Amino acid sequence: MAAVDTARAHAQAVLRVRGLALAVAALPAAVAVVLLAGRITGRIGAPGAADAAAWDAVRWAVCAVAAVTLLVAGLAARTYRRAVPPQTPVVPLERAEAPELYRLIDELADRLDVPAPSAIALTPDCDSWLEDVPPAVPPGRRHRRARGAELPAPVLVIGSPFLWWMRAGELRALLAPVVAGTAAAADPEIAAARRFLRSLDASLADAPPPGLGGAPAPAAPRTARPGPAALTDRITRRLLRACHGHSAELERAVAGRASEQARAVDYGLRIAAQEQVGLAYAGWDRLLTRVALPAWRLGRHPAHLNAGVVAALTELSRRDRLADGYSSRLGDRPACDLLEEPGAVDAAVSRLAAELFFGRPASGGWQELEWSDYPAGVVDAGWRARAAALQSALDGPAPQARPGAPTLTRLLVRLAEGDGEQLATALTAQLARTTAPAPLLEPVRTGRDLLVDHVTAMVCCAAVDTAGATPGLDWLDGPVLLIGGVRRTDLAGPVAQAVEQGQDGPLRAWLDAAGVRLEKPVRL
Repeated sequence: MAAVDTARAHAQAVLRVRGLALAVAALPAAVAVVLLAGRITGRIGAPGAADAAAWDAVRWAVCAVAAVTLLVAGLAARTYRRAVPPQTPVVPLERAEAPELYRLIDELADRLDVPAPSAIALTPDCDSWLEDVPPAVPPGRRHRRARGAELPAPVLVIGSPFLWWMRAGELRALLAPVVAGTAAAADPEIAAARRFLRSLDASLADAPPPGLGGAPAPAAPRTARPGPAALTDRITRRLLRACHGHSAELERAVAGRASEQARAVDYGLRIAAQEQVGLAYAGWDRLLTRVALPAWRLGRHPAHLNAGVVAALTELSRRDRLADGYSSRLGDRPACDLLEEPGAVDAAVSRLAAELFFGRPASGGWQELEWSDYPAGVVDAGWRARAAALQSALDGPAPQARPGAPTLTRLLVRLAEGDGEQLATALTAQLARTTAPAPLLEPVRTGRDLLVDHVTAMVCCAAVDTAGATPGLDWLDGPVLLIGGVRRTDLAGPVAQAVEQGQDGPLRAWLDAAGVRLEKPVRL
């Protein structure tokens, strides 16, 4: 109970800051009322008294200060009242879509003796949390009453990769500390303190949208606003600074209490589940950056990312043996079986992942992609798009210029002549005009990196066109080249030598061994 008392103490401290702010706003008005009452009753600066003129001046000054203070306080109060805390984009999961999952969470809440979450939602990330500002509560879903006040229970947001990778028992153990946090949301003082803090933060100019996990995304410097709004922002920042320490300690105490409560629920299994969290995060990150991103760049979104992460993690476990006892885990029920239609839910989460991590495609709309269509629709199409961009760089910007044939012979000659830097610069400028970056998923790439990528793509196109190679999908590495059904991993070195040093000999030897014809035009 010490953690509960600590949380309430810090919540009360936050509310005292709010009360003090209200008192400061009301103080000039209270003094003005006293001075005016004294003038009317003749007790302070009565008419005809020697000090009447001085007291009149004081009264006018205090009344002016009171009016300005009340005006500013009114503007601030209106701003806080109208401020809408940003919500993390999620996929709502209705009870009818996952009755067994809701039943599992309800039983978990009863076992912890805390209010059940008002609803469940999914996020396309490896994290789980309680969303304090819930979306619409499903009809018929009632909240428990706490201390005579009807406080809405928060929404439980679950990382979708956990549902597909973890077993049902592991998921229950993992979510126990999160669900235990609903007790704090039912406490009136803690809930009031949190609402006050959220309204302050949401009211600031250019407040950053939340990132995944409900926390604010990395913030750019807030833009100063002119006039009364700037004054309101200054007051808000002062209040936030005054509450900062108490807010942090409040959440730390709440988390400590939730962890303590959850110890009695599947504690041993939770240790194993935490190990699976790290594995799921590694596979999810690799799937997004190596597999999903190439498709997103082409305006295609894989419709079943969560099924893909299972395939990626299975492959990772097979290669590196990271999952001890992996085969025995497969005998347990996967958590996604708690959903009525896992495929439909996966498609909705996959589309949200594309919007969050990449944004809208240049074409304006997404095309859904099945994994079976990935080699042709993404791998081959991506290679040919990059080969076309490289061919444009080879032809140069001059419109009097005659385009050359898109052959590897022409490309290798230009690289051997030392034109790599020129081609890299042209590619960088071209892609800056036509391609939207995905800063959440990939670092800034140099012109040399881009040229290596595009030369590799042209080589792969030529291998497909002239040597019987095929595009393929590796769940961990993304697009791959298959020759004779075998993945070729030895292309990167020769390409790098040709681009960075102008030495095309190793690449020519590789092409000759693979049976690729250099003189035949590449199909763009």
